[in-house]
Amino acid sequence: MRLSIIVPVYNMAADNKLRYCLDSLINQTIANYEIIAVDDASTDESLAILKEYESRYPWKFKAIQSYENVRQGGARNKGLDIARGQWIGFVDSDDWVAPDMYEKLIARAEKTGADVVGCDYCMVDTHTMDVGRVMPNNTTDQTGVLDHERYRKLVMNPGSMVIKVYLKAVIDDYHLRFPERTFYEDNCASPIWMLHFAHFEKVEEPLYYYYQHDTSTVHAVSVEKCEARLAMGKRLIEEARRDGIYKPYRQEFEFAFSKLYYMNTLFTYMLGVKRPKLKFLRQIADGIKREFPDFQDNIYYQNEFDEEQKRLAAMHMQSPLKFKIYFQLLCFYRNKMRRSAKNGEE
Repeated sequence: MRLSIIVPVYNMAADNKLRYCLDSLINQTIANYEIIAVDDASTDESLAILKEYESRYPWKFKAIQSYENVRQGGARNKGLDIARGQWIGFVDSDDWVAPDMYEKLIARAEKTGADVVGCDYCMVDTHTMDVGRVMPNNTTDQTGVLDHERYRKLVMNPGSMVIKVYLKAVIDDYHLRFPERTFYEDNCASPIWMLHFAHFEKVEEPLYYYYQHDTSTVHAVSVEKCEARLAMGKRLIEEARRDGIYKPYRQEFEFAFSKLYYMNTLFTYMLGVKRPKLKFLRQIADGIKREFPDFQDNIYYQNEFDEEQKRLAAMHMQSPLKFKIYFQLLCFYRNKMRRSAKNGEE
């Protein structure tokens, strides 16, 4: 079998989301492939829909039921455990793909000898096959036979996992798996996975459709999700050390950690949570001080973030309380100025 497409599913029955995704997979132009849809203890009609597709397409569709919610990473792992394809692809159950996506990715792999191949994706807010806002993913200087320089770039920007196919032999050789029972598992898995492959290629087309809607994980900010970011940042470093890939890329992992664990979490938390807690702000500061006390000197950090972001981070590292008060006053002032400008236009 050439390909296994693994789809974790949790409560996606409404608004035709799940069916639209599955139809795009059923109608792939590539031959000899399987779809493994893993229901992650859904409480809606998702499992019934999966069983229906399994009944209609028994030669290429398999529905798996998880009796406990292990979240997306756990559901993907269950799919990996039974996958038979030479290549592995992942699709989120509220997204969909172009009819020839997997044919093009695997053709590129077979032509070049690559063991991982990606593409771009586009953002859409309706169920359509019209290409939306294109989001380039990965860069040409990351592609080819992977060497130290390319691995450095992939640690810092591994790209999305759902727009790639991975050679299953590599996954099996290194027993690559996802963190379970958490959010943002890709933030940990993606860079770790990429450092185990030897040749990366890319199809320069937006073949994956990322569906933006109100129930998407990225739209809702919560303390739980911010804590998950912290956990995935820690696990990223732990797994890199465990696999012996940390020391050659320490600077890059330091930057990846400071971006994922610290900067993204800090500002997401302050902007998205209604009543930020000083205890959590101290937790973030203490965590990065323990792991990378000199992260602000990292050359990638210096180049990635603007002066205001770096100034606010420095204030937070010095005094979480002072940062909290200042940041809330700053947001209040800017919101007031925006409202005044809007009223003036009216």
